Amino acid sequence: MNPLSRRAFLRGTGVSLALPFLDAMWPAHSARAQAAASAAASSTTAPKRMITICNSLGLYTPDLIPTETGRAYSDTPYLSLLKQHRDQYTILSGLSHPDQAGRDGHASELTWLTAAKHPGLGGFRNTISIDQLVAEKIGFETRYPSLVLGTNYTSSQSYTRGGVMIPGESRPSKIFAKLFLNGSPGEVHGQMRKLKEGRSIMDTVREDAKRFASRIGHADREKLDEYFTSVREMEQRLHKAEDWVQKPKPNVDASAPQDIANEADTIGRMQLLFDLLPLALQTDSTRLVTLLISQRGDVPPVPGVTIDHHNLSHHGQDPEKIDQLRLIERAEFNAFNTLLTNLKAKKEGNGNLLDNTMVLFGSNLGNANSHDFRNLPLILAGGGFQHGQHLAFDQKNNTPLSNLFVQMLQHMGMETDQFGSSTSTSIPGLI
Repeated sequence: MNPLSRRAFLRGTGVSLALPFLDAMWPAHSARAQAAASAAASSTTAPKRMITICNSLGLYTPDLIPTETGRAYSDTPYLSLLKQHRDQYTILSGLSHPDQAGRDGHASELTWLTAAKHPGLGGFRNTISIDQLVAEKIGFETRYPSLVLGTNYTSSQSYTRGGVMIPGESRPSKIFAKLFLNGSPGEVHGQMRKLKEGRSIMDTVREDAKRFASRIGHADREKLDEYFTSVREMEQRLHKAEDWVQKPKPNVDASAPQDIANEADTIGRMQLLFDLLPLALQTDSTRLVTLLISQRGDVPPVPGVTIDHHNLSHHGQDPEKIDQLRLIERAEFNAFNTLLTNLKAKKEGNGNLLDNTMVLFGSNLGNANSHDFRNLPLILAGGGFQHGQHLAFDQKNNTPLSNLFVQMLQHMGMETDQFGSSTSTSIPGLI
């Protein structure tokens, strides 16, 4: 029997539900070949993906970076929140982009994924970000060349070859609609209304799902049930966050509503966006995601926090401010831990989605208190690298972060030996 198309969908009025990779989608000509293809899928057939997540206000490195190097490091307060994934990530220190002094202390946010020099100064022109460089090569293979996300407004980490920022999407409901809703404006509006009422898109595709399930094996049916459950849970989370607000009608001059009413709730926005990523990747809707976590000048709704995040990041070694900063960043690491857990839970061939997805989490600031862009805090998870270690490099003469970018680009199938300020094609110890 011929394998199912990797672009298989379940369809209903106003809905097109992409399916995850199933064993029946791997090329095979017999039951024996099918089993062999399934066993080898994670290492030879499953597509590679890349997620980059930048926290623009830095991370409190004493609570993140271990003092020990190698594999025998002791967990720091933040890393203890990720301990269940210790073998799936590497902590990197002593990396940065050179020549990042720019128009102000936060200008390096512009160049975290591009490595362009002197951001924001007179005559500055940004360069292409690594995600868009990959998108130029493989973006046509998926419905969306990349997903460019942000927690606030339209800022992002993604830049075109001409150095133009691609606006980031901050509304989880719009991302969800892009992934699963189609049809005429009236059909999409009707489906949005059903979702707001708490009715699942699974109601719309139920009959198609039954017919599809009759064509696949028991293991694939279990994967589908897990996937359908994830879709329903995501709908419920969006519904609870008041996401299904009616969109402005065509030709009406009005601003789109915020999905989360409290604009200061960066953690809530980040969590909802994190929840969508496994669905987007599992269905091969995209293979490239960037997310900019940009804080505001107001107080986030985190218990125990009474000072705005930007002020806390410039703590001046004030113990009270540092304690409140830790509360915010612990919430961020808890959300990151959940993302890794959800990626790892998605089975794919003989492995899982995290095995096939590089996740870079960090910041453009090594010390936000002093706007220092050196010694950036970085965690690289997933992607099949040799993880479970702390790779530390010279704290005074940093290794170019672009060396890591070249290695990531090559991992995504790019034939390149240079990017930005790179001096090497790899980070020693990752492979």
